[in-house]
Amino acid sequence: MTEQLTVESFSKIIKERLQAVEVEVQDMSGGCGQAFAVIIVSDVFSGKNKLMRHRMVNAALKDEISQIHAFTQKVFTLGEWEEQRKLFGTA
Repeated sequence: MTEQLTVESFSKIIKERLQAVEVEVQDMSGGCGQAFAVIIVSDVFSGKNKLMRHRMVNAALKDEISQIHAFTQKVFTLGEWEEQRKLFGTA
């Protein structure tokens, strides 16, 4: 049995495998580590459509995703993320 994922461990794995400059991980399962929602900001997504990006994430995190019940992702390039933050006033 592998170690249970935490927000911190999952965030670190995502940063390393997807060269992410920013990662936000939320445990949506109330702390039991079975449902995660993530935002990943990385320029490895440049020039790729949404489906290709999601497939990249799913492939990079295949082992981790197989251990949990639910996984949702939002992925952005750095430029797209900066635009999102401007739109929602979080910049």
